[in-house]
Amino acid sequence: MKRQRRTHSPEFRREAVALVVEHGYSCAAAGRSLGVNGSLIGRWKREMEGNVADAFPGKGKRSGDQQRIHELEAENRRLRMEKEILKKATAFFVKESS
Repeated sequence: MKRQRRTHSPEFRREAVALVVEHGYSCAAAGRSLGVNGSLIGRWKREMEGNVADAFPGKGKRSGDQQRIHELEAENRRLRMEKEILKKATAFFVKESS
């Protein structure tokens, strides 16, 4: 049985690259938290670096509600990633202190 290829919106791609560029996450860590392959995020990053204006052309402007939803989804992804990092750090320090 063939597996259907997933497509990601231009906004999702930009947010994934922003996690790497602006927040300092590795491509692999960002990929794990977002459920995509880290090398895919690396490719998106190279595409954006090549031509920022034309990278991932979107469908145009969003309405106010759509923009707010997008911002909240991005914040949710970021917070989930931070939570996972903190869980791993806690486990590491508990293991190290015993």
